[in-house]
Amino acid sequence: MARSRSGYYNAIEYIGPRPQKPKKPNFFGGWVIVAMTLGAGFFFAKPWIGSLMAAQNGPTSEQVELVIRELEHTGEIGDQLASEALKYSSKSITYDPAYYKIGYPNGDVPLSKGVAADLVVRCYREIGIDLQEKIHEDMESDYRSYPQLWTSSEPDSNIDHRRVPNLQAFFSRYGETVQPDKARDPSTYKPGDIVVWALANAETHIGIVVPGPSGEGSTPWVVHHPAGGGVKWEPSVFSHQILGHFRYPADEE
Repeated sequence: MARSRSGYYNAIEYIGPRPQKPKKPNFFGGWVIVAMTLGAGFFFAKPWIGSLMAAQNGPTSEQVELVIRELEHTGEIGDQLASEALKYSSKSITYDPAYYKIGYPNGDVPLSKGVAADLVVRCYREIGIDLQEKIHEDMESDYRSYPQLWTSSEPDSNIDHRRVPNLQAFFSRYGETVQPDKARDPSTYKPGDIVVWALANAETHIGIVVPGPSGEGSTPWVVHHPAGGGVKWEPSVFSHQILGHFRYPADEE
């Protein structure tokens, strides 16, 4: 640094690029990007969010009505059965496996009570098919083709159709059995299909395949009545070991 004649040192000269004033952050542009991202995410995730909430909290009446309306316009018998299953899912039914003396045909236990098999029988009756009568007649003609799991030695129209193994035997005899090797393939499930499971307690269980709350999607949902609880509409087709996947009446070729 050079010393001036006055005896004082001159200021050091700055060598380098000219300093730039810091730019003020553009908060508006950032918030626009955030808002657009959130909006797009909500739009594409909306069906998934609806399905998740329905799975956790149960279906709302609006969700049920929307899917029912979509099913009722097709005229397909499977869609009709799925529609009846969704209507049934809104009912308050106490799980009750007790033996009842009931009428025949079209006999039923008290409407406020029932089990998983009763759900299936009642929904089929709504589309004009009485499984009580069909199973009883078939057991009278070929009793040994049905499981011999109980103490009875002859058909009993009061209870036979209320037993899941008997329903499974009937559907395997007269319905379409969907390929067992496709049991865990979501694309093979259609509304109105019947699924039979083996539960952890060695009991068998049954339900009706229905669409999810969005009315579409790759994951099949089911309406069923588990022991000790109320009727459920949920994506639980693959939650247990699948013993059978049926379509009754079978699709026409």
